[in-house]
Amino acid sequence: MRQNLKFMATSYNKKKIFNDPIYGFVNIPDELHFDIIEHPYFQRLRRIKQVSMTNLVYPGANHTRFAHSLGAMHLMRRAIQLLRGKGYDITDEELEAASLAILLHDSGHGPFSHTLENSIVQGISHEDLSLMVMQKFNEIHNGGLDKAILMFKGEYEKGFLTKLISSQLDVDRIDYLKRDSFFTGVAEGSVNAERLLEMMEVVGNGNELAIEAKGIYSVESFLVARRIMYWQVYMHKAVLSAEYMLRNILKRAKMLSRERDLFATPALSFFLKNQNPFESDDPNAVLDKFCQLDDYDVMTAVKAWCDDEDRVLSELCRRLTNRHLFKIEMHEGEFDPNYINDIRNKIAKLYGWSLEEADFALLQGISSNHAYHPKKPAINILYKDGTMKDISEASDQLNISVLSQPVVKHFICYPKELEL
Repeated sequence: MRQNLKFMATSYNKKKIFNDPIYGFVNIPDELHFDIIEHPYFQRLRRIKQVSMTNLVYPGANHTRFAHSLGAMHLMRRAIQLLRGKGYDITDEELEAASLAILLHDSGHGPFSHTLENSIVQGISHEDLSLMVMQKFNEIHNGGLDKAILMFKGEYEKGFLTKLISSQLDVDRIDYLKRDSFFTGVAEGSVNAERLLEMMEVVGNGNELAIEAKGIYSVESFLVARRIMYWQVYMHKAVLSAEYMLRNILKRAKMLSRERDLFATPALSFFLKNQNPFESDDPNAVLDKFCQLDDYDVMTAVKAWCDDEDRVLSELCRRLTNRHLFKIEMHEGEFDPNYINDIRNKIAKLYGWSLEEADFALLQGISSNHAYHPKKPAINILYKDGTMKDISEASDQLNISVLSQPVVKHFICYPKELEL
């Protein structure tokens, strides 16, 4: 199929440079990177927003997974350059593998990124799908991604390279905080990427990363920025309302697709009608269909469904398309079930719907976040005498233990015009 073609071009035409608004010029380092970036599986990331529905609150937040992936690749190569400068042994093959692993770390994201994870495709995470994409590229390029896959899976012998890809202080998080804060305009969420990379050291026979003690304040700033971005951007009330409305739209569309044909692109139609398609006998064919899906498929359908005969689907789609979002209430604890039932009854009365239909306009969920997770591998601070401390113990200016506590909020969404 067309998606599986290996794109061939003359080598001189593969020396490309991207002008990134965050870092300036970002180079494509070699032909293998070029061929992967040119492939439709990767080009699809141009059509997937990095921060989903956040542009409904912050109009500038229209940047993509494509730009983030290139930015993370740039930071990975910069981090390895700095570590090599400190005398750590990192081969050219390892540099290429780490670069490819981070380049493809988000290749398994579906439309609207985390918003529709397990909504369009159930029972498989975006990390699993990213691994499938990497394995497909590995077949195309005759084992050229063997080491990259080991690093991505956390199975490579030099564990610090895996930590650069995925940990509580990795190049993925550094880039998305810096990039998302830039495009949303939330300056408090920005981080000093160069300082964080400059302060990195390899410890524990190459299995761990640590931050030099003099970089502790940059780590504290990173953790505070992460907390700010989660609650001011990613978990903003209006963003949550929009994202859960979109989830219920897809839920309703899937239900209707079992009864009749809905307007949709061929790829979206396939996933609306198939609940667990990756359990089929031909997962490669399913992956090919998945890698044709992007934000455009979903929003084209949502716009068309504004005029669908189903009153629930059309109402939800009109409201999302025109940004008439549901009101959201947040509580520290669970909502009173009687209060929830009262809202459900009033929605049914307002629209003339059944109680089952009213549930699609009564959104419930829990939002939570750790700025620093105490049960995940630590961010270690390295002192001159060779000792190390967890950042939560080393910090003297900031109570990291407070940031280690999860912030959990229960919320419900319902039409604003409801009289409670």
